[in-house]
Amino acid sequence: MMIRSGFKSRLSLFLLIVLAGMTVLPAQVIKVDTELPEYKKVMGISGNANSIGSDTMNNLMALWLEEFKKYYPLVNIQIEGKGSSTAPPALIEGTAQFGPMSRPMKAKEIDAFESKYGFKPLQIRTALDALAVFVNKDNPLDCLTLDQVDAIFSKTRKRGYAEEISTWDQFGLRGEWINKPVSIYGRNSASGTYGFFKDHVLDKGDFKDIVKEQPGSASVVQGITEDKYGVGYSGIGYITSGVKALELAEEKGGTCYAGSYQNVISNKYPLSRYLYIYIVKYPNKPLDPLVKEFLKFVLSTEGQQVVVKDGYLPLPADIAEEELNKLD
Repeated sequence: MMIRSGFKSRLSLFLLIVLAGMTVLPAQVIKVDTELPEYKKVMGISGNANSIGSDTMNNLMALWLEEFKKYYPLVNIQIEGKGSSTAPPALIEGTAQFGPMSRPMKAKEIDAFESKYGFKPLQIRTALDALAVFVNKDNPLDCLTLDQVDAIFSKTRKRGYAEEISTWDQFGLRGEWINKPVSIYGRNSASGTYGFFKDHVLDKGDFKDIVKEQPGSASVVQGITEDKYGVGYSGIGYITSGVKALELAEEKGGTCYAGSYQNVISNKYPLSRYLYIYIVKYPNKPLDPLVKEFLKFVLSTEGQQVVVKDGYLPLPADIAEEELNKLD
């Protein structure tokens, strides 16, 4: 499981999801946990900082900054989102104070960080996400199993599907879909979304050579919007009216689950994940006030409302409290 099973005990704190079976929930249906702390402005916060890392979180970081600057107009944070793998080197080299990542740091990245600083990076969980498999809005499919998704994207098929999937009629689609090739969109290897998908869907197998690698999640969605026979993956926050997110089942005969809030926090949706910000925190030393206050804002009611605004899923209050305690 990628999301803690204890979330089930928190469900009563959230607005009931009234549109059962939706592929994705509109932002107004989700409310943040009422037990999250409200953000309180402090004195003396100003200065510059850099954020380098996840493309998936690029817009989210920008929206957090926009709201944060309403409290602190003299703060300026430059945001660069070229992929999660760019975050660890930036933190190690000191060119960024914030390292947003859509996957956890790998062991070798943590080792490189520890080699530089003598301690591990501080990981802060900031939001929840459902990694979605998108098809064009006109595609009649509603659900795929993970081994079918693997057979679409992977040339190694480690999940054991009997054959490579290369045309849409292999799913039983008829009419204009017969013999139409599956057009595959994905991310490049710098992307945390690429790494997460490779680990959790391809079972660490190899992508097909025909995957159209895109520089960002928005490009994946745009490609599928313009390509009726397209399929690809990105964070569910990038959904548009031109695509639909498929429900997913762990295995043949299993229940199909949408990437809804309820299904993410109850561990039913197979591709649930956290979105992280990594920082440098020296042991027994206080954090830089700008860094600390920005993260406190992210973990507040106001910060989690931004998460919902951007199409992602807010943290329960108990998880936010655990992350806030790391900052002291």
